[in-house]
Amino acid sequence: MSDEELPSGWEKRLSRSTGQHYYLNVYTKESQWDRPEKAAEPPSTEEVQCSHILVKHSGSRRPSSWREQNITRSKAEALELVKSYREKIVSGEANFGDLAGKYSDCSSAKRNGDLGPFCRGAMQKPFEEAAFALKVGEISQPTDTDSGIHIILRTA
Repeated sequence: MSDEELPSGWEKRLSRSTGQHYYLNVYTKESQWDRPEKAAEPPSTEEVQCSHILVKHSGSRRPSSWREQNITRSKAEALELVKSYREKIVSGEANFGDLAGKYSDCSSAKRNGDLGPFCRGAMQKPFEEAAFALKVGEISQPTDTDSGIHIILRTA
């Protein structure tokens, strides 16, 4: 079997450890033993731009932030905070950027929560899925990642 017979985006390689052939997706660098059936898709160049408010909790990957050296709130408490921020924004009582600048546990708080533009694969999966599902101007429901709980505003 020659490389030309493989679906596009795949290369056949020889494993140095086992001596067996494997197949490498040239875009994701993921490998598999089974011959691929369909072409590998190049990564999407679709971009979104979002702002977010992150509330960390004691179970977060890194339970500290620019605001607090040692975050001790529970996940349930973090969720309640995020819900209250979202309610204030949706009701018009507060501005997303103002709340992000004041309360977000992410360093993006200095930019009122703005994360800048990003493509798929740049963020943790739950965050990415929520961000790409939003229309410009929409705010996500609370979104749980290893970093903590977020609300996301799609800005572009």
